[in-house]
Amino acid sequence: MVEENKRVLRRSRTNRVFGGVCGGLGEFFGLSPFWFRLGFFLLALPGGLPGLLPYILFWIIIPKART
Repeated sequence: MVEENKRVLRRSRTNRVFGGVCGGLGEFFGLSPFWFRLGFFLLALPGGLPGLLPYILFWIIIPKART
C-alpha cells in the first residue's frame, strides 16, 4: 500500500518568530515565510487590527506541528 504525500497545514515548530503561523503557511504553500510575515506586517500598518486579527485567528485555528 502506497501512502500519498498529503500536505497538512500546521504551525511550524522550527521556522517561527512568534507562533509559527507564517512558517507553517510558508511550508504549506512552498513559499518563503518572509512573504507571509511581510503581508501581515503591511496589513498591520494602518492601525494594527487588519493584520493582527487574522494572525491571531490563524494562531488559534491552525494546530501545532507534531514532533
